[in-house]
Amino acid sequence: MLLKPFVTQGYWNHQCPLSKEGKIMHSSKRNDEGFTGLEAAIVLIAFVVVAAVFSYVVLGAGFFTTQKAQETVYKGVEQSTANIQMIGIVYGLSSNPASGVDEIRFSIGLAPGAPSIDLTKMKIVFSTPSTTPIIMSQNVTASNTTFTTRLNGATNVTSMSANDQVEIDFKPTFVTATTKMTIELRPSVGAALPFTKTAPATITNTSVLY
Repeated sequence: MLLKPFVTQGYWNHQCPLSKEGKIMHSSKRNDEGFTGLEAAIVLIAFVVVAAVFSYVVLGAGFFTTQKAQETVYKGVEQSTANIQMIGIVYGLSSNPASGVDEIRFSIGLAPGAPSIDLTKMKIVFSTPSTTPIIMSQNVTASNTTFTTRLNGATNVTSMSANDQVEIDFKPTFVTATTKMTIELRPSVGAALPFTKTAPATITNTSVLY
């Protein structure tokens, strides 16, 4: 009975509901402000972590794309640059000068700064105005379908490095006098090296093709 005057006289800062028996009824509502701030912090941290992971993935993809683009550029430059160069004179040899030239011999080397090449993967294409192109492969014996590669004209080699001078030798079907010949060297890496030579009007056992 003494509780009602306290309530009615304003001794309590907040009015509290009373039950029928005159007892104070406590509110069942809780203060969730602290939990709401914690949840917001967790969500913010999750967003930061996701953004960091996404940024890392994007940067990684960008670096990978840049690296691939550089490799493509370097490969294009490598493929477009001729690594092989002619050294000296191209000779036409003949076992029967009356029939024409039946063996061609010349030397090649690498251009300055060019990497070593695998001669077993190189191809030579030979043709004349009256014959179809013939593709030749490297071998230890020379024929009309194979060519030899000898270091300084003496030792058979399968690769060519800087400062090497490799002699190429192959034996086409007889090429008569004043016939134009087209020879193209196709290495596995680098641009092809084509050149044209003509058999002389007078063929000897050893003739210079011009």
